Amino acid sequence: MSDASCIFCRIGKGEIPSMKVFEDDATLAFLDINPLAEGHLLIIPKVHRERLEEMSPDEVAAVTRHLPRLGRAVMAATGAQAYNVLQNNGAAAQQSVGHVHFHIIPRREGDSLGYRWPAGSYPAGRGEELRKAVIAALGA
Repeated sequence: MSDASCIFCRIGKGEIPSMKVFEDDATLAFLDINPLAEGHLLIIPKVHRERLEEMSPDEVAAVTRHLPRLGRAVMAATGAQAYNVLQNNGAAAQQSVGHVHFHIIPRREGDSLGYRWPAGSYPAGRGEELRKAVIAALGA
């Protein structure tokens, strides 16, 4: 299944060129054309799904099983010391293309890449309320 208006579907079908580094029946990995760091990869499922929760467990497994190998390859190719794996779902989470994709972003000490992580805490009792709500939603 694909979406003719989706740029990643079009890349997956070969209609738009990409700097492909890996492909199998279910997955395509290619260099991001607007990289946050040299070697920044995008890994997409070939089936069109806008958000992660729309994917079946088998579809997720078919894509994510390649992340360790691709992470090692990016570090080896770039000399990076580490990498981030990033995956956004929805506009509020900064998803810019409506097709599931994972980023592997090579990182080096002091590279000036970063993100805000304004950690907080729960008021008394709120954590337990949320824990129960998540458990209830899992049963839905």
